[in-house]
Amino acid sequence: MFKLLSMVGSTYIDFDLAMTKGKKLIRSRENPNFGLLIICGINLGLRIDDLLHLTFKHLKQEEFAIIEGKTGKKRILQVNDNIRVALNFFDDDLTYSLDGHPFTSQKGSIYSVQHVNRLIKKYFKGKNISSHSLRKSFGRRVWENNNKTDEALLYLSEIFNHQSPAITRKYLGIRAEEIKNIYLNL
Repeated sequence: MFKLLSMVGSTYIDFDLAMTKGKKLIRSRENPNFGLLIICGINLGLRIDDLLHLTFKHLKQEEFAIIEGKTGKKRILQVNDNIRVALNFFDDDLTYSLDGHPFTSQKGSIYSVQHVNRLIKKYFKGKNISSHSLRKSFGRRVWENNNKTDEALLYLSEIFNHQSPAITRKYLGIRAEEIKNIYLNL
């Protein structure tokens, strides 16, 4: 008898779908802070703990440095146009402060990882969706925008602080897709 194994870990969210959802949450004022978190998550590729510690001051710069919580390594990040456009919404907000944290609840406290996971599941349907899905969406977008090359995996391996591109390939679910396609293309 065969035992079916399910994929362990989170999966990625389609980048364009996530961007659309983030913009909608901001523009409709339904949940602008969470909309900004989605956009920053898929455009910066940070782990959720590092993402939650960002301030408006970080995001208002062209680039900024952080020390990653998990690895203790310094990382330089670029703020792209997707983030800048989303930030324009917050310029007229009276509660907006450069030292303030953008990813806060209506009560003013910084989101917890558990709360982010609940919101992700609320706004995105799918199996194995979590806050980590935002980081994987970043990786998949970089890989796809660079024609699914080994060079892109090499860069992502460095960005993610993985030991090798093979780990990055597995992390992004690319290896599983390739193996599945072997069977489907017979």
